[in-house]
Amino acid sequence: MKELTINKNDSGQRADKFIAKSLPGLPKNLMYKYLRMKRIKLNGKRCEISTRLSEGDVMQFYIGDEFFSHEPDKYDFLSVPSSLSIVYEDENILLVDKKNGLVVHEDDENTTDTLINRILHYLYEKGEYRPDEENSFTPALCNRLDRNTGGIVIAAKNAESLRILNQKIKDREIEKRYLCITAGIPPKPHDTIKAYLEKNSRDNTVKVTDKKSPANKTIITSYKLLRKDSRLALLEVKLETGRTHQIRAHLAHIGCPLLGDGKYGINKINREYKIKTQALYSYKLKFVFSSDSGCLEYLNNREFTVEDVWFKDKFLN
Repeated sequence: MKELTINKNDSGQRADKFIAKSLPGLPKNLMYKYLRMKRIKLNGKRCEISTRLSEGDVMQFYIGDEFFSHEPDKYDFLSVPSSLSIVYEDENILLVDKKNGLVVHEDDENTTDTLINRILHYLYEKGEYRPDEENSFTPALCNRLDRNTGGIVIAAKNAESLRILNQKIKDREIEKRYLCITAGIPPKPHDTIKAYLEKNSRDNTVKVTDKKSPANKTIITSYKLLRKDSRLALLEVKLETGRTHQIRAHLAHIGCPLLGDGKYGINKINREYKIKTQALYSYKLKFVFSSDSGCLEYLNNREFTVEDVWFKDKFLN
């Protein structure tokens, strides 16, 4: 028999979710069978699937040792660098300036050197993350950026912060602003534009049109012109909706594709400026909580900015 004590990061979860995370080698059908047979108990009593766990609860497992096997010395994240460009950090969250070319999670190529693995290595070195002491929680990213888009990514260090931030993002209580360079000058110095976007999962592209259909979704994008020359424009962009490739595809739709964009841009212009990745950066983030924010209330109305945006002063005077 083995026991797992519910810690702060585990509390509030359903019993089946906790077990699935804590014992990833235990098949789900077998987990449900063991719960019915009382070979998995909570505080010495029958454990229901939907039971919400509380800190200090003890779960007993009368199952084979093979489901608990792990090798704490061989964590994948220890093989990647722990270097990060940190915008802000406290005991609950980490704001990281992700550079172009780095993926946030493992991709189809099973890339190990990801932003989340670098963060885990960093926190491990600081002593803030000990995988062998956690039953079910791993520090996690709350938002993501494409490989070739740089900017601020939010990581939660504990389960409570992760739950709060995920809800705040869903409720649009975290504002993000982007800088980009377009090949073409927008028709107005500032505007809020609306269109409809349809995603093609087969080739990871999207199509933007001015007509609504059952297959597409509404997109709304606001922009402000900061600087321009005869061909290029530096814009600050705010997403009113958050769809795949929205900024890239929406601006291309109005005749102002991003400089360097290989999917939606103009390759002739990209080659002329010798740029191979889209000039797009999530450079500013502000917490604008309008509802209860629990342990993160101190972040309300705080704003964070990345000053070193690689293309900002490179292509326009």
